[in-house]
Amino acid sequence: MAAITINGTCAPGFEPVAQAFAANFTERGEVGAAFCVFAQGEAVVDIWGGLADPNEARAWKHDTLVNVWSTTKGLTGIALAMLVDRGRAAYDDKIADIWPEFAAHGKAEVTIAQLLSHQVGLTGFRDPVSMEAFYDPEEAADRLAQAEPFWAPGTQAGYHAISIGFLADGLFRRIEGRSVRQFFTEEFAAYDIHLGLPDAQWHRHAPVIAPPAMSSEALAMELNSAQIAALANPPLDPLIANDPAWQQAQIPSANGFATARGIARLYDSFIAARSDPERTLVSARTFEAATAVRFEGTDSVLGEPARWACGFLRNSNGAYGPDESAFGHSGWGGSFGFADPERGWAVAYTMNRMGSDLIGDPRNLALVDALYKTAVRK
Repeated sequence: MAAITINGTCAPGFEPVAQAFAANFTERGEVGAAFCVFAQGEAVVDIWGGLADPNEARAWKHDTLVNVWSTTKGLTGIALAMLVDRGRAAYDDKIADIWPEFAAHGKAEVTIAQLLSHQVGLTGFRDPVSMEAFYDPEEAADRLAQAEPFWAPGTQAGYHAISIGFLADGLFRRIEGRSVRQFFTEEFAAYDIHLGLPDAQWHRHAPVIAPPAMSSEALAMELNSAQIAALANPPLDPLIANDPAWQQAQIPSANGFATARGIARLYDSFIAARSDPERTLVSARTFEAATAVRFEGTDSVLGEPARWACGFLRNSNGAYGPDESAFGHSGWGGSFGFADPERGWAVAYTMNRMGSDLIGDPRNLALVDALYKTAVRK
């Protein structure tokens, strides 16, 4: 394909990252994307290129928004950490003390930390539902709270792909009064991070592009009941991200719309707890509690090793570089946001063409590999 113009800036020494980013277009099928790295409060990589909408020949810009799917979970995790830091709740609090109906079916002892680390067993709805169930967050939260878990809470962990967002929102409203969307609107505005796509910002979003027949149902070969609830009730067509109903919804686990720069800036502000108390979002104590591993083992929904913290995936398999202290969350199709607190890096990648690799998208691997090779060179 023709050479792609890469816009933005790279600090000296980070040029290999821009080269890997350009190679994603020429060698790995990239259509439109952005990549951003903050280091101790400064953007050392902030690049973008390609097309936000090939049908309109509309270029990707520095402020192009795109649905980042489950990368949203890490952003919601930061919002909840901010509530904890303000003294509104603690990770060891029992959810039923805040939300009495949650105690149903043996869940009276479940803590906020167990919920945020996917240990509760409420991976989704047991009865068949349509997409309409995702568009009423309060009803979804109430229904899930009163449901029977698929396993005894705390005995295992399994990815709550969509349901964790509704449960987090129900908890958030009962703790603080605002919904997660209201919190994003009022407190993450400076980061250009949105839950759902505001009508006023529609003109700068990139529609999702997906392989034919791609569906959440294909994420597992043989589905057990917990997996069906998590991944296939209802099956998600990735092109739903282009549907106005999805864009208007508030799903704190899956329909964040953001820029790579905004996600990286937010993670940078979060990890400042370790180095810069003047600009951090939370204290060092809250930061350590939020990112501590709460479960380590095989995730019973994904069937893969996982190290779950409170709203974040702690680094495993080198997805977020070589350091085990790195943490963040990735989204269906390839997007991600993560931080490496040891290096003081906050990193984000957004794109419109979804890849089919659940783990190890070659574009991700190329970018992260190039980034950490710069650290070796320095």
